[in-house]
Amino acid sequence: MNNVLLTKISLEGGNKPKILVIDDSTVDLQLLLTMMAARDMRISVAFNGQEGYEKALLQQPDLILLDVVMPKMNGLTTCRLLKSHEQTRFIPVIFLSAKSELDQRLQGLALGAVDFIGKPFSEAEVIAKVEIHLALVRRVQAQQTERVEEIDITGESKLPRKDALLLRRATDYLHQHLRRPPSTETLANHFGTNEKRLNQVFQAGFALPVFGWIREERLRQARELIVVTETSLLSIADHLGYCSAANFSTAFRHHFGCTPSELRKQQQQKQLEEDAAD
Repeated sequence: MNNVLLTKISLEGGNKPKILVIDDSTVDLQLLLTMMAARDMRISVAFNGQEGYEKALLQQPDLILLDVVMPKMNGLTTCRLLKSHEQTRFIPVIFLSAKSELDQRLQGLALGAVDFIGKPFSEAEVIAKVEIHLALVRRVQAQQTERVEEIDITGESKLPRKDALLLRRATDYLHQHLRRPPSTETLANHFGTNEKRLNQVFQAGFALPVFGWIREERLRQARELIVVTETSLLSIADHLGYCSAANFSTAFRHHFGCTPSELRKQQQQKQLEEDAAD
């Protein structure tokens, strides 16, 4: 199986559990993709640790399967980066490795991994462990939702519980579909309400209608990705749903007063100055 076909498979799927598989073995990737696709899971792949780290930042998967021995950046280093970044530190990481020495397992767990699967792996073990840790994630999220009485959305105004939960669920859904968001009418129907009420709830929570929130959130994420990652600007634009690099650059400049490339250069210069000072 070649990289092109794997990439095509990784783009399929809808609102399903999102699994990022980071492994340089196309044989292992084929097995894992087949296993999890049959369980209605949405899969994306990366072929080395650096690519996997960048995809984790962009995609925010529900769980990561991470090989240990890989080119460019090994799994241990990748896990260390994932657990040190605010956006990815709470994503469960399960290591995959042909080596099963106790020292390596302990090292992986010390870095923050939740489990370890040895190669060659059995389908039953992989699926069982993936489903266990996905269930734990869902349980934590459910407990957090149940504890919500009033959610302070803006830091100033508080919403009634019913509106706050609608707003939280709608924004969670939009975060998953930011590249191709539904129309406001479709989104409202999805949550059993109407377009007018949904816009009113967004206006109360963010002082923006749904469309305005999507625009602001795309630009906020774009700026953060430019600042904290080395992901290409074209990849960021595509990930956030901009139809072209030119449109992305124009929208970004109007909002922040500089283009994405100018901000990237500023960050690189700042890093060089900090390195020189050290």
